[in-house]
Amino acid sequence: MVEATMLRIGTPMPPRNGTDGYWVKRGDGAAQTANDVVYCVDEAALAEAEQRMQEQGLDCTVSAHVRGDLVKFYAVSCTDFFYYCYPTDDGQTKFGTESLNGEAHHYPFDVEVLKREAARLAEALDVEVYGGDAIVKSDGSFCIIDFNDWPSFSRCLENAAEVIESLTKQKTR
Repeated sequence: MVEATMLRIGTPMPPRNGTDGYWVKRGDGAAQTANDVVYCVDEAALAEAEQRMQEQGLDCTVSAHVRGDLVKFYAVSCTDFFYYCYPTDDGQTKFGTESLNGEAHHYPFDVEVLKREAARLAEALDVEVYGGDAIVKSDGSFCIIDFNDWPSFSRCLENAAEVIESLTKQKTR
């Protein structure tokens, strides 16, 4: 559903094919185990990963690996709250795959454009509390590689909690 919506509204996203490997991701929600997001070095590994997911009864999405800086972002709709960071800067990792792009170069990019694109996607998905990952390329362009509702907010939990609480109070009035 997320990938189809991203395609429909023109969200910057990675291509299906590329020359630097592929990512196969569980297509029905957030990654629950390391096996739900798999890097495949070539098309043979890609075919094996897709088959394993299908054997488990899982839909999957495939995208080309994109070189650049991995940026994590967290946001809350109808607020100014938008937090982003480079996970290689603090070493926090979920499954260790963040290191595939190496240390962040901190390529310059327009944060406001990322914020707008993420907000547009959240609105299309009817999600108010969200986060995701983007790859910022050396030319400053980016693509969103992951998007989900109710992320951990691990890097900005206290600030996010205040904003989410405020949003909740507004909605109950």
